[in-house]
Amino acid sequence: MQTESTRTRLRELILDGHYPPGARLGEVEVAGALGVSRTPVREAFRALASDGLLAPAGRGVRVVRLDGAELAHVYRVRAALEALTAELAAERQRAGRLAPAELADLAALADRTHRATADGEFTAAVRLNRAFHRRVAELAANPVALHSLDRLWDQIQVSTRRTLGPPGRTALVDAQHRDLLAAVTAGDPDAAATAARRHVLDTCAADRPAASDETE
Repeated sequence: MQTESTRTRLRELILDGHYPPGARLGEVEVAGALGVSRTPVREAFRALASDGLLAPAGRGVRVVRLDGAELAHVYRVRAALEALTAELAAERQRAGRLAPAELADLAALADRTHRATADGEFTAAVRLNRAFHRRVAELAANPVALHSLDRLWDQIQVSTRRTLGPPGRTALVDAQHRDLLAAVTAGDPDAAATAARRHVLDTCAADRPAASDETE
């Protein structure tokens, strides 16, 4: 139990930027910060290395930062998977298998993401944006795709911080979220897949010039 809670807490610190990309971590340091023994920290290091967030570095580990080529590969896979989950969610909507409340929750997440981004609350915006995309994946009811996307989102989040902030991105991101939401709500699988794929690839293009530390 302590091992899992330690892994969860360390993962959150990495994703929130407390331990930035490239940071070297040691068992003693992290154990002290989290108030636990070295054993659960060691296990958390192993688990997060398996997830692609950490890599061995001497006696400790370092937070992984994807380079431009690696980031492009991850985004291409993310684009394919999010197109699939959007398509599946729209198919379920067309078949009458999504409750109105589920779509209302998705719309509310889009609203909250846009407000946080427009107000410059980028830490909250990153979390809400990811929650929006994850909710689409949940509505697809494909646990394999959802698990794979969770790993990809983690890797992207620790490597990029630029895509919500630059001028012009706020309106574009919101418009693309609305396109995706509209396609899923209309039960249009083709339009949903197209909207999801375009959105992810546009995000990749925004990230690649200077991968830093936050995501969309």
